[in-house]
Amino acid sequence: MIRRGVPFVLVAMLLAARPVDMEGPTAQEPSALRTDGVESGQPSAGLSTTIHPGDGPGLEAGPVLHPRPPSPPLATAREALQRSIDGILGGTRWRGSEFGVLVVDGETGDTLYARQPHVALAPASNLKVLTTAAALHLLGPDFRWMTWVTTDAPIVDGVVQGDVILFGTGDPFLRPSRAEVGALDALAAALRDRGIRRVEGRVLGDATYFSGPDRLEAWDPRDLNDWFAAASPALSYNGNMVQLRVEASTAGSPPRVHTDPAHEGVAVDNEARTSSGRPASRLQVLRDAPTEPIRIVGEIQRGGRDVYRSMTVQDPVLFTAHGFDRALRDAGIRVVGEPGTIRESSRSPLAGQRVFTAGDHEVLASHRSPPLLEALAIVNIESHNLFADLVLRTLGRVEAGEGSYAAGAAVVEGFAVDEVGVGPDEVRLVDGSGLAADNRASPGALVAVLRHALASGYGEALLETLPEAGTRQLRRMARTPAARNLRAKTGTIEGVSALSGLVRTADDRPAVFSIMGNDLPSAWGAKRLEDEIGAAVAGWSSSR
Repeated sequence: MIRRGVPFVLVAMLLAARPVDMEGPTAQEPSALRTDGVESGQPSAGLSTTIHPGDGPGLEAGPVLHPRPPSPPLATAREALQRSIDGILGGTRWRGSEFGVLVVDGETGDTLYARQPHVALAPASNLKVLTTAAALHLLGPDFRWMTWVTTDAPIVDGVVQGDVILFGTGDPFLRPSRAEVGALDALAAALRDRGIRRVEGRVLGDATYFSGPDRLEAWDPRDLNDWFAAASPALSYNGNMVQLRVEASTAGSPPRVHTDPAHEGVAVDNEARTSSGRPASRLQVLRDAPTEPIRIVGEIQRGGRDVYRSMTVQDPVLFTAHGFDRALRDAGIRVVGEPGTIRESSRSPLAGQRVFTAGDHEVLASHRSPPLLEALAIVNIESHNLFADLVLRTLGRVEAGEGSYAAGAAVVEGFAVDEVGVGPDEVRLVDGSGLAADNRASPGALVAVLRHALASGYGEALLETLPEAGTRQLRRMARTPAARNLRAKTGTIEGVSALSGLVRTADDRPAVFSIMGNDLPSAWGAKRLEDEIGAAVAGWSSSR
């Protein structure tokens, strides 16, 4: 929610009336000249054009035709803000680090501070802002994913005479029953309520709605066991994660291994043993590659504490099929065969359609996900990579007919360039989450996309998905003017930190900003700089 007394509708109208010209004025377009006398991407009039230590390339002032400088108080205030931010960035003495920063007045579009605003840098999870805005613009906040249970086999006296197919379209919310009934249990109950009591075939997980790899080579191989690097097929379950609990048994015997969710579908090689005394080697849960079995090695002492480890699952589609198989059994439906998967669209009777139709299959049950907006809140507040990548691939499938990373990336890039007006060299997507180090976006691109969203009908919705400073969502900038004021997406990968969003200034004006740092010796040190800049903008006033 936009705070401090300025109605959102007024902000949106003002933003719409004064869009940022990301390409800058030209001699052929005199009307594009900025009223503060500078070209887009250059320091505002009233700011020093001196190159400060650490500024890097891209800050020299371009030619200005008959500038109309701002009033002296505003010019002085901007100079003060520039000195403040320059001092924050210049105090690091980090050699080789590169920063891009852009702060604009949300009402007028005027540049308040700029440093390399149009240089494309690795954005880390700030890329999620682009994915979120494109999804809200193209799919709408009320979009929902569907999951179907179908069969082409006859049903005689409550017995399915063949297989049942669990067909997914990218729902990131499928999870086991906890406080509420999970989707797979609800689907199983629907089959039971239809009078089905036995399946002569097996459960087949069909994720052919998406295409291409579910993991990317651009991701750091060291991350592939961790939750933030889970594969993203169209049929996903429990975040495609499993928790293992290793419990000591009798001395000399292998320890007991429990999984949560508690079902098959996870390959585990238990090479460990239970010791009667102090273990000779530490118990470890290992895996060299995400598609290999999980290995448990070493020793655990009898009577000692259990060992826990969460890991990505090797085959999320098979994992989900096992989850539905277990749900059917828990509902009292016997399934004769072992769960399996349909991996190629040529083998799927349901794939190859832009919009799902069951064809010759009978739909036994269906499940509708929560709305897209709930997923986007998880994308940004929890910085959930799987949710972001499933949204990206959904965009590819719905908008381009291909549910791949590449197709989804092209859709988001097209939205930024063609709809928002971002320069084509200022944005490049590899995934939808920002995990790949090869993703690129400029501060100017992120600011332009945010301003486009704020001027649209979904601006308020997008802002609500961004973490709020000084709260549990973003435990930073407490006891500063940014607390419960600034809303922004965080971002961190190795050597990269970023923060982009909106904050209201001391005189209650919205400021849209993006702060990006690359080749950093300390990402956490960079976050301190981001917090100082965010607080400085929140405490800044144009009248002093």
